[in-house]
Parts: sequence; structure tokens; C-alpha cells
Amino acid sequence: MENIYRYLFVLFIVLGVMGCGKSSEQEEPMSLDEPQTSIEVEDVNYSLSYVERLYQTRTLPSQFNIGNSQWPMVNKEALVPSMCYTKHDEQYNPCYICHQDKSEDSEKANQMNDGFLQNKYIFSEYATTNHWDNLFIDRSDKIAQISDQEIEDYVNSDNYTPLTQMLMEKGFVGYVPDLTNLQLGAAAFDEDGFAKDGSHWVAFNYKPLPSTFWPVNGSTDDVMIRLAKPFRSDMSGEYVKDIYQFNLAIAEAALKGLVEISVKHLDERIIGLDMNGDGEIGIVDSIRRPEYYVGAASYMPVETYLYPRYTEFLHSVRYIGSDAQGDIFNAKRMKELRYMVKVRSYVDENMPLTKAVLAGMYDDEWQEKWEGNNAPFFGSLEEKGIDNKMGWWLQGFIEDQDGALRPQSYEETFYCMGCHTNLGSTSDQVFSFVRKVDGAKGWGYIDLKDMKDTPNIGETEGEILQYLKRVGGGSEFRAANDIYNSFYDGNELNVTRVTSVSSIYELIIPSKASALEMNKAYKVIVDEQSFVYGREGNVKPIENVHQAIDVHTKVLPIEKKHAWDMRLDWREIR
Repeated sequence: MENIYRYLFVLFIVLGVMGCGKSSEQEEPMSLDEPQTSIEVEDVNYSLSYVERLYQTRTLPSQFNIGNSQWPMVNKEALVPSMCYTKHDEQYNPCYICHQDKSEDSEKANQMNDGFLQNKYIFSEYATTNHWDNLFIDRSDKIAQISDQEIEDYVNSDNYTPLTQMLMEKGFVGYVPDLTNLQLGAAAFDEDGFAKDGSHWVAFNYKPLPSTFWPVNGSTDDVMIRLAKPFRSDMSGEYVKDIYQFNLAIAEAALKGLVEISVKHLDERIIGLDMNGDGEIGIVDSIRRPEYYVGAASYMPVETYLYPRYTEFLHSVRYIGSDAQGDIFNAKRMKELRYMVKVRSYVDENMPLTKAVLAGMYDDEWQEKWEGNNAPFFGSLEEKGIDNKMGWWLQGFIEDQDGALRPQSYEETFYCMGCHTNLGSTSDQVFSFVRKVDGAKGWGYIDLKDMKDTPNIGETEGEILQYLKRVGGGSEFRAANDIYNSFYDGNELNVTRVTSVSSIYELIIPSKASALEMNKAYKVIVDEQSFVYGREGNVKPIENVHQAIDVHTKVLPIEKKHAWDMRLDWREIR
């Protein structure tokens, strides 16, 4: 009862602040899910944040090839990613990274139960044919026509900065990138991970997911998070960094299921609450996860394993940068820019999007796809991307033939649904954030050189070591790459060599020669604009991949199935 009174009291104050006493820059109250206005293109107000103008719609047709304009789709099961066709030879299992049995922890929001997909190829009739034709292309001749200097000049050029201006000129009403100098990587953020431009995006240092986002397999990347304005503000609506840091820490603890988490010298006096439970109010270096967020978001209860509404993620997928000494880094040029925003915490006005409701959605999608033999359909939001039906909108930008970033087509964004809907391993549809280095040490731009091969929760050996043992190679396609060449003796993993490295940087980066080659291979796909046939920048055809699945395709023995928690055990540095 005390919590109910507190909720009503704080809600009354917050509504008052957001109503009569608010400044012109504060968020307008929004309805739960529906667009509030219909506006012409010239009325788009880019001085508002995207979340503030999230529900504006346009009356003019899109100037881009998005929405449902690409029908019929080239691959109507594009949400089944290419790695799902990898051959396991009745021994190797790369599938455990995505597919897991339902958790025994009833607090977890993800109740997908797809662990059996580690052992069996179960597809719709259409998807039994592998439609990712780019996997089987030999690009050697085209790559030979691109010089090393040409590709280095290309990947070191900036295609991010022009994107915002182009979208604004065209009246684009989806997310318009608002993080200045993101092409510069770490230089765009301070030591705490906060964007230097004041946009309130925050970079975090996380362990890349095996093995899609290991640079050795073709791309570098980074991820930023931003919480909604009330989570960054005091009760008057003014931005306060300490409040934002408290709420970021609370969100992290909630998503990871942690009771306590470290922070960097935050001042409890600003919020008037004892956050570490020591009975005093002062400067703290750790907090205990509270029942409510703080500041202007103090009306919002903390839900474990769920992000608060209007949480945003920005993810840049980049070419591989390399210098004369062979050091590998995030190149300026982006292959893709991906954006997610959690627009709903309600199914409708009367039904909160609770864990129980989400569990039902997992079951519904399961029945739709597997029992009905139908590919799930995701409605187009036109320039705002695609609704994943579980609270999130996803939107993406990808290179055009000239290398400029452009909005993705419907099918190109539909491809993203394979990983951000009904996988058993994710946390509230997201991979990266729960893989962040815990607490204060994890805020800052991604740094592979400052990261050990930490084990997953419930395991004792390093995650990468375990992966290399289970998969028999350094990629989900079990293709020969620099990991295979450096850490395997024939087909035998050299465990001593793997465990002797000083950081994961030494494990998962390519040589300069390989980086140049993979950059060239992907550039060929850009020139062709053939993304609907696959985005993997393979030079030669990939061998360990099925072109079709039939009744004679062998299953993986049940003893090769692995229970896996994608969270990491950072206790040694916590």
C-alpha cells in the first residue's frame, strides 16, 4: 500500500511538472501507442528529439524505397539468417548462441523455448531452400580489381555525417541520427561514455557476441544507449548527469538481474535517497537496485529483464580499419547504422506489456510459424522501420551504390527480425547491453584491448575458448579464418595458445591482409546492392553451409546441446 501511495504522489508531481510548469523544450505527454497528429513533410520539427516526435506521421508518400514497395520479397523468410544453414557434421554446434530452452527463472521476460533448434533444422517448407545466394559466390576476380589503397581510402572516409543532412532535406520522419561525430568512434565520447555533443547517447564497453561481431569475420561495431528524458532529469525537468547515471546503473542491474552494481562517485544528495543502503546520504561507489527509478522517472517501477519505455539503442556496423603497423580499429565508414526504440510497454491502454503477456507472444509466434508453417509477418512503419510486435520499432540505414548511407528497404529491415524477435537467448529483444562490462568500469567506448575472455554466467572457462571448442572454428559458418589459422593445429584447438593472450583483441581481430580482403569483398556487395541475397563479405564460396535441407539432413546428437547464458561473469573486476 505504501508503494501505491508513493506512486500516486510522484505521478501527481510529474504530471504537474510536465503540464503547467513545463518549459517549451520538455516532452509533450503522449498517448500509449497511437500517432497523435498527421503532418506534412515541411512541418517536421527536428529541434525535438526523435522520441518527442515519435508519433508524428506523414501524409506524403515516402521518397525512399521503403515500406511495402518491394513486393514480392526476394526472400520471404529473410528473418531466417544465413548461419542457420551451417553444417554441423554431427559434432559442432554454433546454434547455441541464439537458441536456448525456456529459463527456469520465472523473473526473466524471455520465455522462448527454442533450444531444440540447436539439434534440428526445422524450417517452413519455403525456408528449406537456402536463399542466401551471396554465400556461394566467388568474388576473387572482382576483388582483384580493387587496390589496397583504394579500399583503405574508402573505409577511412566518412559516410555518416552527410546522412543527417540528407534525411532532413527530404523531410524524413523516422529516426534522424543526432549523435555528432559518431564516425570518429571513441573521440565522440568522454571517459564515462557520454557523447560530447550533449545528445545524451552513452557508449558502453561490451564483449562482442560470438561470432558475428568479431572483427575477424568482417566487421567492427559499437553500441550506444539512451534513456528517455524523465530518466535524465530532476523533478523540474532539468538535465542532471548524476540522475542519468543512477538510472543507467539501475537499468543495467535490472536487465542483468543484479542486486548491487558499482557506480562512479555519484551524489545521493541530489535525489535525497540512500541508494547503497548504508543509512547515510552522500557520495557512493555502488548502489542496490531499488524498486523505482529516480529523478523525474521516480514514478516508474523497476522491472527486471525489461527496458523502460522509450529506451533507444544506436548500433553502427563498420568496415575494418587498419594502420601501417597492422593494428585493427573501427573504421570511419559504416556499412550499416541500426536503431531500436522501445515504443510500447502496453499492448493497449488496458493491458500492460508484462512478462506474462510477452510469454504469450512468444507462444503465439511459435504457433504462427511452426504449427501453421507460416513466416511471421511484421507490419511496415514506412520511414520508421518495422514493429517487432513485442514493443520495439527497428530501423536501419545501409550503403547505396555510391557508398552513401540510405534508409533500408522493407525486406532489408525484415532481415533484422530474425534476431530481434523470438530468439531464446536475448534479453528483451536486445543482445548487447547485458554483455556490457558490469558497472562503472563498463561505461565508455568499446575497447577490445582492455577485455579478458570472461566466462558466461554459470561457466568457468572463457566464453571464446568455449565457443572455439564447441564450434570447431572461429565463425558461425565454421569457415577458415585467422582464428582457425592461429589457434588450431589441424582440427585440434590449441587451448594453451588461446588462454595465453593478454586480451580478447588478440583472439578476434584479423590480420591487415585479411581485413583488406574482407573490406573489398563487402564493397563488391555494395556495388551490386545485393543485400537481399546476404551481407556476408566472403571472398570464396562458404563450404560448410547447406544449400537445402531435406529429410535426409542429419541432426546434431542431443549430447552436443549446450545450455548458455549470454550474460557474462565479471565478478573478478566488479
